[in-house]
Amino acid sequence: MIVCGDDGLAHRLAAELRGVYGEQVTLVVPPSGRRVPQPVVGRARAASAALFDRVSAAVNRAGAGGGAEPAAAEQMVEAAEVTEAVLTEAGAERAAALALVYDDDETNIRAALTARRLNPRLRLVLRLYNRRLGQHIEELLDQTAALACGAGPGAGFDASTTVLSDADTAAPALAATALAGTSKVVQTEGLVLRAVERQPPRPGEVADPGLCTLALLSATSNDPAGADGSEGSGEQGPRLLPDEAAVAAATGRGTVVLEQVSYSGPSLATGRGGVPPFASLFSRRLRWSLAGLVGCVLALAVALTLVTGEHPLYATYVTLLDLFGINDPAFHESTGEQVLQLLSGLVGLLLLPVLLAAVLEALGTFRSASALRKPPRGLGGHVVLLGLGKIGTRVLTRLRELHIPVVCVESDPEARGMATARRLRVPVVLGDVTQEGVLEAAKIHRAHALLALTSADTTNLEASLYARSLRPDLRVVLRLYDDDFATAVYRTLRAAHPFALTRSRSVSHLAAPAFAGAMMGRQILGAIPVERRVLLFAEVEVAGHPQLEGRTVGEAFRAGAWRVLALNTAPSGGRRGDGENGEEGGAPASGLVWDLPATYVLGAGDRVVLAATRRGLAELLGRRRRERAGA
Repeated sequence: MIVCGDDGLAHRLAAELRGVYGEQVTLVVPPSGRRVPQPVVGRARAASAALFDRVSAAVNRAGAGGGAEPAAAEQMVEAAEVTEAVLTEAGAERAAALALVYDDDETNIRAALTARRLNPRLRLVLRLYNRRLGQHIEELLDQTAALACGAGPGAGFDASTTVLSDADTAAPALAATALAGTSKVVQTEGLVLRAVERQPPRPGEVADPGLCTLALLSATSNDPAGADGSEGSGEQGPRLLPDEAAVAAATGRGTVVLEQVSYSGPSLATGRGGVPPFASLFSRRLRWSLAGLVGCVLALAVALTLVTGEHPLYATYVTLLDLFGINDPAFHESTGEQVLQLLSGLVGLLLLPVLLAAVLEALGTFRSASALRKPPRGLGGHVVLLGLGKIGTRVLTRLRELHIPVVCVESDPEARGMATARRLRVPVVLGDVTQEGVLEAAKIHRAHALLALTSADTTNLEASLYARSLRPDLRVVLRLYDDDFATAVYRTLRAAHPFALTRSRSVSHLAAPAFAGAMMGRQILGAIPVERRVLLFAEVEVAGHPQLEGRTVGEAFRAGAWRVLALNTAPSGGRRGDGENGEEGGAPASGLVWDLPATYVLGAGDRVVLAATRRGLAELLGRRRRERAGA
């Protein structure tokens, strides 16, 4: 496996491939003077892997276990650019997979084209922010590989290209983390998996297990802060994919359950073609003024009907004539008609400035449609988002898809996400978040949560501490690079504010499992954070996996490793239509079958969606383990 990158994601991905999948990794990084500091988790795993290498070498020299698999090694190549010579030195012609995770899209595309020419059968994983360009590049590289190897359209061809975005992978988890009591959503191509955190049931209550229990949270019976921590008062950390006995025996612990599954697409409450919605053209005060005038006209028409006995439509017509001052004076009419005519004229005088204000306000709204909005005066219960870079832009889009009110804070008026904020008509405060008065302008004192997603750890920390000084109970989510630093900050904030909710998240930590799975030839549908751990969702073909094939759903479940959630009955999955599982007529022609009975037997033609831990997925899908099993 070859990993090329210039930031923390490359180191985390290499550590994931080595520590979890046991793969041999060559890491291509910039020269030491231009290199980003390696994250602590990567250094820790590298040290443990080096120790494992030394122990394995000693065991092999001693002659013990002659058929044992050699330990995975790691090589490092320093290069300013990924050229053909650099890829050849890294062994691209012999490699199984290559990951290009540079922060620049153009660099990754150029290197992918070179690598595909060197080795048409190489599995490529690219990190691209531009999703539309990524689709075209994926199709181009796959077509190039098929033609170079002489594979026909229907031939089984192992080489593949996968385009991923760390921003897209981490955005759902960051958005859901900011919303207390909101589901964690994993969404890919319209498939929505919703995992919900539930607090421990009170004495006498019966907890709803949902479709299944995915995790037991840290013990929280007497520690309200423990619900968000990795160090609970009971067992250390959460327990992923517990069995029924563990769920029944757990007391005082919250759960993460799979509650609802549906197909959905993005829906943004914006006008077509960048035109603002009709309701946003006029302020609430102006709309109430117009409604009051309409009510006055109706009241005057009813009164004229009662006084004159005329038809209601005729009375309304006469009232409108009086209102616009184009009717004859009621000199010789009754006193009631004269009074109503005077009142109609007065309402007409009030109507003129209201109509003028409506015209001016509508023109001003259209004129400022492309300008940044300021936070409304009475805004409350919103999410304050710091930073509109790659990650912040994706999180902003996700929050608006969930119809969550957002106020953004950005210091750079030319930031990547400013155009998205204008298009979604999201209020933006321009200024340095570390300066006094900026968070106040974002209405932080009435906000529901703070999402600190800038690229600087110290900026995120300073903004979070200042926000906590204003609102001690504010829900805070920090994006921090270093795991040790994030853990220390998390523990300190939780100890200082035990009744507030605090989260620390690393984008590369959330994205690395998806990139590693793609390098192993598997598509990771998504990942959800469970406290300081990650639970993965993947779609797997049953054939070739003895842990699944020929077993029932109950037998295939392995506590703490993986759980079968659903059966994919799409035609491409080759679903059996017989009745060997006691079903009449087989499964539907398409879609997913959830809540499978424990007695259902998984056949070689089935495809299943499963939840797994990182090590469980590596054990199930690991390339070296399958090779040993085949031998």
